[in-house]
Amino acid sequence: MIQALREEVTQYGELLALLEKQQQLILGRSTDGLLGNLRSIHAQVPLVGSARQCRDDCRQALASALGQPATISFRILIAAAPPHCRALFEALVDEINDLLQRSQERLRQNHRLISRSLSSLHRMILELLPSPEQETLCR
Repeated sequence: MIQALREEVTQYGELLALLEKQQQLILGRSTDGLLGNLRSIHAQVPLVGSARQCRDDCRQALASALGQPATISFRILIAAAPPHCRALFEALVDEINDLLQRSQERLRQNHRLISRSLSSLHRMILELLPSPEQETLCR
């Protein structure tokens, strides 16, 4: 279980690092770098999912070993775990929750930045292209 939690921390940490890099690329207007970063993020997401699934499988196995139902929440399972494991479990779960929250926030920020950039680009294109009325006048 501890190894599964550590792996999940690692995978979420990698995702957060990619999202932070993405924000730098957006702000730096590096389209080539952004495309590569998006590929990396798309490759990282299944790794996060796999780590989460492994952790959940371990949670169910630990619950069974402790005589608890497989649907037990992680917080209750930690309380039922041997005392020498509780602090480490809690620290790892807290770290995962923090990384998840930070990743979601960075994703929202990046989405807003990209949306603003696309909106500005759209306005610029509209200013550069003649309207249908102007096009008719030129003929």
